[in-house]
Amino acid sequence: MPTHPSLGFALSLGAMGSLVAAGPCDIYKSGQTPCVAAHSSTRGLYDSYKGPLYQVSRASDSKTADISPVSAGSVADSAAQDSFCKDTTCSITNIYDQSGNANHLTQAPGGSAAPGPDKLASATGAPVTLDGKKVYGIKIEPGMGYRCDTAVGTATGDEAEGMYAVLDGTDYNGGCCFDYGNAETNNADNGDAHMEAIYFGLGTGYGTGTGDGPWILADLENGLSAGKEFDVTSTNPSITSRFVTAIVKGQPSKWSLRGGNAASGSLGTYWSGDYPSGYSPMKKEGAIILGIGGDNSNSAQGTFYEGVMTSGYPSDDTENSVQENIVAAKYATS
Repeated sequence: MPTHPSLGFALSLGAMGSLVAAGPCDIYKSGQTPCVAAHSSTRGLYDSYKGPLYQVSRASDSKTADISPVSAGSVADSAAQDSFCKDTTCSITNIYDQSGNANHLTQAPGGSAAPGPDKLASATGAPVTLDGKKVYGIKIEPGMGYRCDTAVGTATGDEAEGMYAVLDGTDYNGGCCFDYGNAETNNADNGDAHMEAIYFGLGTGYGTGTGDGPWILADLENGLSAGKEFDVTSTNPSITSRFVTAIVKGQPSKWSLRGGNAASGSLGTYWSGDYPSGYSPMKKEGAIILGIGGDNSNSAQGTFYEGVMTSGYPSDDTENSVQENIVAAKYATS
């Protein structure tokens, strides 16, 4: 499957679990919107990345092990995890940032909405395959969450940014908030426009999409938005696919919400235009959250496989090529 001609990446599958000739962050870099954070428990997000993807801790003796790709840019070495965790249970203690900025996601501390620290996800809670090879996602259950309050390079104030996440389209609830993205650095609700994160679930307190859900929405703090108003946005569909690509991006006076099936097909644009009233200019703070709200609201559930945050507002063409890369990785159930 070719990428957009302007980027010119080959997406042929390689040997030894190597997924594609260029990873999502290579594509973003070519599009002049480089990754400032890149997290995945399933694969390398740069073609050359061979460092650790995540760390597990086993219950039997509290020892830890880093799980890396089988080879540079390839799928996670699940066999190494299975061997390390044999005859005991393991939890995920660290989701490493592949960008080089050390924006690692670790156990979330308490916040104004819920005391902490939050619980850690099981290392074996979400098995799937990439190109036929077993890997593990990160299954967040109520009370669990990860965070980085000292992130480097992420957008602050009204600076432009983009982000995507690959999620399980069948794992969700209506709790607040299954998010991935930009949040407060003090773990509190600091008011409207202090967040810009991907949300997935059945949240209906603010804006929604059509049908019964679940929906890809943006958590902008004190509001889940599908468009310009906190109401039903007709261009935002309920999600029906097993694997979901979810995208949020924002720049001064404009933001976009996009999504698609992470296993096939192209992206749709669910919103592109003004922020809701009172949310421009944005007041982003630059922390990174996974599975929780900005104030550590931790009653949500969902499963995360991979995601990145960028510097600058990615073009649709760049994101379309990233989607082709994700589809070429061949997420599937066993």
